Amino acid sequence: MRRSDTIRTPRTVKTAAAILAGALALSLTACGGDDDKSGASESSPAKDPGSTVTLPKLNGTTLEVAAVWTGAEQANFKKVLAEFEKRTGAKVTFVPAQDPIINFLGSKVAGGQPPDVALLPQPGAIKQAVEKKWAKPLGAAALKELQKNYSQGWQDIGKIDGRQYGVYYKAANKSLFWYNAKVFENAGAAEPKTWDELLTTAQTVYDSGVTPFSVGGADGWTLTDWFENVYLSQAGPEKYDQLAKHEIKWTDPSVKNALIALAQVWGKKDYVAGGAAGALQTDFPASVTQTFTGGDQPKAAMVYEGDFAQVNIVQAGVEVGTGAKVFPFPKAGDTAPVVSGGDAAVILKDSEGAQALATFLASPDAAAIQAKLGGYLSPNKNLDPSVYPNDVQRKIAESLIAAGDDFRFDMSDQAPQAFGGTPGKGEWKALQDFLKNPADVAGTQRRLEADAAAAYGG
Repeated sequence: MRRSDTIRTPRTVKTAAAILAGALALSLTACGGDDDKSGASESSPAKDPGSTVTLPKLNGTTLEVAAVWTGAEQANFKKVLAEFEKRTGAKVTFVPAQDPIINFLGSKVAGGQPPDVALLPQPGAIKQAVEKKWAKPLGAAALKELQKNYSQGWQDIGKIDGRQYGVYYKAANKSLFWYNAKVFENAGAAEPKTWDELLTTAQTVYDSGVTPFSVGGADGWTLTDWFENVYLSQAGPEKYDQLAKHEIKWTDPSVKNALIALAQVWGKKDYVAGGAAGALQTDFPASVTQTFTGGDQPKAAMVYEGDFAQVNIVQAGVEVGTGAKVFPFPKAGDTAPVVSGGDAAVILKDSEGAQALATFLASPDAAAIQAKLGGYLSPNKNLDPSVYPNDVQRKIAESLIAAGDDFRFDMSDQAPQAFGGTPGKGEWKALQDFLKNPADVAGTQRRLEADAAAAYGG
């Protein structure tokens, strides 16, 4: 859960959200202090030519880094680790983790072999790692690099009780729809700005003979992202924060309104590729690739998800900005929503090597390596946006940085993992059941509230 020191006023966030959404709409259409001194001291520091960060020499040091990333995302991150090895002399091994990563780490800790660093995808997971006394605070060098390169808001999400534990190495803009440009052109469909316009666009596409939406319902997190964008736009930032902390119940009328809106897409016959049954067997990568393969008759015309979908689009052999285009999540209420996510590097075994890796991941040098490969977004404000591989990604990144501290972090990622981040349980399961039966609004609310009450402790 995100702590109270990261809460912004509704007015500022609403204004920033409008500015960010407006910037996205314009650009995408155009292109089609913590003084903590803990941690081991550094020895023999050196800065490589052309680098912005000083790292120690770590010859003979071995490190393990765990994350749930797979496929191209994992391969690209390994290139970042390879550069760290080159600069320091350390040897770094990537450890594939399973969701929920807290459970995976728990088994490693119990066996006496935790990884040195883990990339945690939820603020709630960071909090759990701190409460279990697994996580170690950042040392002076990592703190200095973080404070130099990150806005206060991104620093605060990685803090627990005023101490810095997380470096948000990877961010996500989770308020985007990607669409097959050829299908839209053939149908005469326009990019929508409102929820009603989205439904009109969907009908236009459907009338042209293509199913409008691809939904990766096998991964429950994609469904929570759908909900959060609709809810933030309809209910506003203040209620969003209240629901994220379970200060209001999931039986609240504001939740009902968001579910009713979702049912206009999920419950519309033949609007979702494969129907509910097919969507529940479609994982996130497949939901993207089936939108951009099949020539003039793909399985769907558009897919909702974050900027990271570009990795899968490229894997489908389609060029971002031409064959694949993007528009901001249409506003279902007063403003277009801006929801962010991210992965934070957290130290589990405190050492000079682990602290140095956290320092490196907080630098523009590390971010630049993965940014140029695509499918990656950095909250590092000192990363040169020219390193991004296309105008679409560049504008998304610039807009994220321009938002400064004023954004809303993924709600389910703020929740206890048992409710917001566990396959087959809690919010993931409740929304999968709702995708299967979108008429059951009241029953879905009751199940969400029961699971939330248990996870939050009442």
